Amino acid sequence: MFSALAAFASTTHADDELLQRPEVQSYIDQLVGTQDFNRTDLTAVFQKITPKPNIIAVLDKPSTSRPWYEFRNGFMSPQRIIGGARFMRRYHDTLAEVEDRYGVPPEIVTSIIGVETLYGRNTGSFRVIDALSTIAFNYPRRADYFKDQLTQFLLLAREENQDPFTFMGSYAGAMGMPQFMPSSFRQYAVDWNGDHHRDIWGTPEDAIASVANFLAASGWQRGGKGYVGVNVTGDEQELLADKFNLHYTMAELMQRGVQPITEVDTQQQAVLFALETTAGVTNYYAGFNNFYVVTRYNRSTLYATVVYQLADAIKTAYDANDDLQPDPTPKPKAKPTSKKKHK
Repeated sequence: MFSALAAFASTTHADDELLQRPEVQSYIDQLVGTQDFNRTDLTAVFQKITPKPNIIAVLDKPSTSRPWYEFRNGFMSPQRIIGGARFMRRYHDTLAEVEDRYGVPPEIVTSIIGVETLYGRNTGSFRVIDALSTIAFNYPRRADYFKDQLTQFLLLAREENQDPFTFMGSYAGAMGMPQFMPSSFRQYAVDWNGDHHRDIWGTPEDAIASVANFLAASGWQRGGKGYVGVNVTGDEQELLADKFNLHYTMAELMQRGVQPITEVDTQQQAVLFALETTAGVTNYYAGFNNFYVVTRYNRSTLYATVVYQLADAIKTAYDANDDLQPDPTPKPKAKPTSKKKHK
């Protein structure tokens, strides 16, 4: 029940345009029937939602559509490298404790947070409910997924006893320092500091543990390798098309013409992927289990590769003490709240 929301929404001007759409009414019927929501409260919610049409144009131009050599340059910056080393030093104890529990190295967790939100500086300026509703009801190609995410978000707000209009996120509804979608928040977000609130917006300790928990639950192997360069002499197209599935061991890939340029454990599972390293030049790589796990976080080999490369650069800067200088970066701001009640 959204009792707090009902009181909040009743004081605002109602806009029935979205609410009157048949597919929205059908969706509300489904939530009332399957998730025990109150129809009056849901009506108040949908009257307050403001669709954001500009989101649709952005969805058709994802950043991972760029070639690797351009994509990489957008993330391998001194700001992210030195900022990551500072983040590692500031939260050294938490990162060490999280690694001990989940097996994920500090530089990998730090790199993901750096890639996603520049260590909490860019967590998004959209109301999550506006973003999710816009895509769910105005973008047929992803409608089913985003309707599910909208449901997950409404459940999340109810579980957290929070007004859903106070959650801020990206244009796609991703939230907090790690940019979790609502389903990931409900499944993997961690209350690491024990304050009975999974705050991935303003509590870096919770964000750090949540990222590591996601990776561990997705199959992260403690001490596992990321990827290596390979030469390809066979027909690589079938293997490249299967780059998001661990169907082959390294030995099986070698039998199909994939030859690693360094010595590897041939019994470990691997995927073949390609990167355009300069304009018109393609290189090939074998990604191992943990590389595959990072693609569970974001289904992109470009993303997983830049996470690993940024992690290496961050660790190098950290070990060299390159971050030991005045830090002008403000700490992340906490997520706005409205009469939050801890359970």
